[in-house]
Amino acid sequence: MYRTHTCGELDINSVNEEVKLCGWIHKSRDLGGMTFIDLRDRYGITQLVFNMETNADLCREARKLGREYVVAVTGVVKERSNKNPNIPTGEIEIISKEFHILNKSDIPPFTIETDTDGGEELRMKYRYLDLRREPVRQNMLLRHRMAQEVRKYLDLNGFIEIETPALIKSTPEGARDFVVPSRIHPGNFYALPQSPQTFKQLIMIAGYDRYFQLVKCFRDEDFRADRQPEFTQIDCEMSFVDRDDILKTFEGLAKHLFAEILKIRIEGDFPKIPYRDAMNIYGTDKPDIRFEMKCTDLSSLVKGKGFRVFDEAEYIGGICAKGCAGYSRKQIDELTQFVKKPQIGAEGLIYLKCNEDGTLKSSVDKFYSEHELTDWKEMMNAGNGDLVLILAGERNATLKALGELRLEMGERLGLKNDDIFRPLWIVDFPLFEWDDDTKRFFAMHHPFTSALEEDRPFLNTDPGKVRANAYDLVINGVEIGGGSVRIHDKVRQQEMFHHLGFSQNEAEKQFGFLMNAFRYGAPPHGGIAFGFDRWVALFGRSETIRDFIAFPKNNAGKDIMTDSPSPITEEQLKELSLRLRK
Repeated sequence: MYRTHTCGELDINSVNEEVKLCGWIHKSRDLGGMTFIDLRDRYGITQLVFNMETNADLCREARKLGREYVVAVTGVVKERSNKNPNIPTGEIEIISKEFHILNKSDIPPFTIETDTDGGEELRMKYRYLDLRREPVRQNMLLRHRMAQEVRKYLDLNGFIEIETPALIKSTPEGARDFVVPSRIHPGNFYALPQSPQTFKQLIMIAGYDRYFQLVKCFRDEDFRADRQPEFTQIDCEMSFVDRDDILKTFEGLAKHLFAEILKIRIEGDFPKIPYRDAMNIYGTDKPDIRFEMKCTDLSSLVKGKGFRVFDEAEYIGGICAKGCAGYSRKQIDELTQFVKKPQIGAEGLIYLKCNEDGTLKSSVDKFYSEHELTDWKEMMNAGNGDLVLILAGERNATLKALGELRLEMGERLGLKNDDIFRPLWIVDFPLFEWDDDTKRFFAMHHPFTSALEEDRPFLNTDPGKVRANAYDLVINGVEIGGGSVRIHDKVRQQEMFHHLGFSQNEAEKQFGFLMNAFRYGAPPHGGIAFGFDRWVALFGRSETIRDFIAFPKNNAGKDIMTDSPSPITEEQLKELSLRLRK
C-alpha cells in the first residue's frame, strides 16, 4: 500500500510505530546536519526528519526535494523535543528511513500557505493549487459538513431527496435563463433551471409529500459577492401544511445546523417581522437585528419650517448613532460621501449632534430653533453624546439609503459581531410589485405564490395591497432563503396569470403542463429554498460565496482556469443550426 496513515492522524500514542506517509512537500528547512520537511495532505501536516549522521545519502537526496513534490516516506514515529502546539501532530515527528518521489512539481505560481502572496485572479487561474491551502480546505470541509447535516435532519424528518431535470423549458421566473440549443430539434432550446419550482410542485401532486434536493441552479444575473451564475439551493417542499408548519420545520433545520456546526444553541421561536415593518424600521427586507439603531420617521416634525429639502421631500427619516456626537467634520463628510454613492442614491446628509454638555448642533440649525431641535432629540430617543443622522427624499429610496447608512454605522461602531447570530423571518411580503417602465405588476416572488386569504378581495380592486403568503429567513442581514405557500387550484392559478398580464394562450404555452397537473388532485403545499452557498459563507464568517465553492467564476462571470465562456467552432454552430450575429 502507498500509506498506512494520513498526515493528520499520528500523535504521541503512535511513538515507535513504523509508518508510511504520502503527500506534498509543504516546507523544507536545512539546519546543519539535519533536514526537516513538512509533509502535507488534506488531513494535516507531519514533520519528517533526515539526519546526516545516521543516513547522509538519504539526507542529501531529501535536500533536493522541491515544494509541492509528491512523495512517499517510510519511517518511525518519535516524540518531538521541540513540540508545535499549533498542529494536531505537533508532539511527534517521523525519523525517515526511505522515501520515493511519486511526482515532481514546477515552482508554484504562488506560495501554498495560509497567508499566500497570490492575488485572487492568480489563485482562480490555478484554483487546484489554491484548494491545497489550509483556509480553503477548511471552507470545503465546512461545506461538506453542512451538506451532510442538512441531509441528516431532513431525512430524520421524513423528507426524501429527488433529483429534477437540468434541461428544462424556458419560463419567466425573474432572472434571465441560460439557454442550451438543441441539435436534434433545430431552432429550439432548453433552459438551465433557475430553480426546480414547477418540478417540486409536480412532486407534491405525485404524492411525495416531503421532498428536498441539494440542487444546482442557474441565473444569468449581474454579479455581487453573494451571487454566482451557478449556485446550490437546499430546495424543499411539503404537502398538507400551512405557513406555520413550514416555518417550524425549517427553524428546526436552522437550529440543527447552528448546534451541530457552530455548537450554538438558539432558544425559542425566531421573530417574525412583517415586510412593511421591516422596511419602515430597518430600511430593508433583510435586516441585521444584532443591533438597534432603528429608522424613525421625522416627516411630521420637521416639515413646514422653510427648509426646502425637507419641505419638498416625501419622507424624512433618521437614525441615532450612540456615542458619536464627537464625530469630526471629516468623519461627517465621509458619511455624506457614502450616502451619495450611486448605489445608495441619497442627495445629502443632515446631522444633529447632541453634545455631552447638553447643547445641540445641527447642519440646519439656522432653519430650526433650539426648542425644535430638542423635539428632534426626543423623538429620536437620543441622549447626550449621541449623533442623529437624517436623510430626505422619495420614501422607498430614502428608507433604502437610511438602511444602508445604518449598516455602515453598525460596521464603524463594531456592532456587527461575527460570533452573534440573530435569525428572523420576514413575512407578509407584497404579492405584486409595480414596474414603472412597463406600467404593470410583476410577481414579487414567482407566479405560483398564493395570496393571504384575507387580502384576496383586493386582487381585482387594488392589487398593490395584496400580501403574499410568503416568507424569507434572514440571519445577520443575509437573506438565507425564502419560500411561500403555493397556489394549488387551477382557477386561482389562472387568476394569478391574468393579474400578471399573461393571456390564456401565453399561460398555457408557458405553464400548461403544471395547469394540466392541477386537474388531477393537487394537495395544499408550500416550501422554501435556501441559498446553500450563502449559508456556508455566513457560518464561515465571509461575505463572499466564492471562497466556499470549489471552482467559482470571477466577478465578470468567467472561469479563468478553463477560459470559459469561450467561442465554439463553426462546425459546432452548423450542427446546432446557429449563426452568430455581430
